Amino acid sequence: MVFKKITLIGTSQESFEDAADDAIDRAEATIENVQWVEVDELGVEVASTDDREYQAEVTVAFKLEE
Repeated sequence: MVFKKITLIGTSQESFEDAADDAIDRAEATIENVQWVEVDELGVEVASTDDREYQAEVTVAFKLEE
């Protein structure tokens, strides 16, 4: 079995948890064979937004087809 990992960044105006969920939901909707997700970093964008934008950088691992 071979897996590939990619990095995604989810965003939310509400929380880090919602930002991580945003990235995970998108991964599951667009990538086949998602096996696990690791939350790598959390951050807050404050410079270019009116309110805070929570960000979660996640690594998504999925199984490559045989």
